[in-house]
Amino acid sequence: MAAKAPLVVPALKRHTATVIVAHGLGDSGAGWIFLAENWRRRSKFEEVAFIFPNAPNIPITLNMGMRMPGWYDIKSLSSLDAREEDESGIIASRDYFHSLIDQEVAKGIPTNRIIIGGFSQGGAISLLSGVTYKNQLGGIFGLSCYLLLQKKLKDMIPTESPNQNTPIFMGHGDADNVVAHKWGKMSADELLKHGYKVDFRTYKNLAHSADPEEIDHLEAYLNQQIPPLGDVKSETSL
Repeated sequence: MAAKAPLVVPALKRHTATVIVAHGLGDSGAGWIFLAENWRRRSKFEEVAFIFPNAPNIPITLNMGMRMPGWYDIKSLSSLDAREEDESGIIASRDYFHSLIDQEVAKGIPTNRIIIGGFSQGGAISLLSGVTYKNQLGGIFGLSCYLLLQKKLKDMIPTESPNQNTPIFMGHGDADNVVAHKWGKMSADELLKHGYKVDFRTYKNLAHSADPEEIDHLEAYLNQQIPPLGDVKSETSL
């Protein structure tokens, strides 16, 4: 699925958890590696491996068919109309992210110590990938994003709904002129309707970007969901 292998920042100590971070349209894994670099400088998340996947170059209808890194095609940003969604591309990317999670499980990381999240288009695919994954994850987050395939989501969620109690963190700027803040709020409300636990936070005067306060809140969320285990041995979730 991806054009090239993900960038990986390995754990500094015994690897007990993994965070997968998906970039937005036109970006790359390198665009978000600053998160791991910042936390490494401050000796945070030393048991965590960070994975930054790279989307393939695909034609984007919204941008006159120009090819750029994207997890799926975008035809319009005027609404969340399901008729405008690239369902086949979305499903292919969801399957790719599920495979990344499966690879971490194969390394011995329990699913409840794996977090998936991202920004914009990457956040959108992360929300979908997270709530439709077959086992309970450690966390799901989406920044400046929206929920994909909303009308079909119910049928895509595993019967046992394993991530029903997995806390979901969403952040969105109220000055976002690319992905409207109301879309993020509507998406959070839709997840709540499905019984998910969502912490949706609004950031004043923030455009389509992330700011230090939001990153601090994300850090706190990761600390809560995947605290260091030290010498405690974790068990693999099958």
